[in-house]
Amino acid sequence: MFGPLRRVKFLVTAPFIVLMLLVINVMTSPGERWVQWAAFGTGIAWVINLFKLIRDVIRLGGLAAFGTYL
Repeated sequence: MFGPLRRVKFLVTAPFIVLMLLVINVMTSPGERWVQWAAFGTGIAWVINLFKLIRDVIRLGGLAAFGTYL
């Protein structure tokens, strides 16, 4: 029940986390780009989470349609 809500929350908050890390990176070490690795890992998690959310929405829609059919 709370899985889809947590997925949506992550999809919204993850870009802000990467943006905050980018600001920290620019302020602390402007010549080095370590933030790209954090953004890469977060991006992979974001895409996986998006596909899981789509799967959950399809399942819930199917269950709702089946319930309506019955």
